Amino acid sequence: MDTLKRLDAFHKTGVGYLVFGLLELGLGYLAVLWATDSGSLVAWALAVVLLLGAVQNAVLLVWRSVRHGR
Repeated sequence: MDTLKRLDAFHKTGVGYLVFGLLELGLGYLAVLWATDSGSLVAWALAVVLLLGAVQNAVLLVWRSVRHGR
């Protein structure tokens, strides 16, 4: 449980938003490649979820930087 708490605390930092956003963007890109190759609806759903997560992290990063002035 301690690891999950530390990971959650890291995710709520500016660097955490950036790292998780880039990770989700990369995985989302790979999922889009997989989905276009296979035509699988599961792959498309995974791609949408990952890309929405990347957008969410980008918005939170901008929101945090504007709000805290960093």
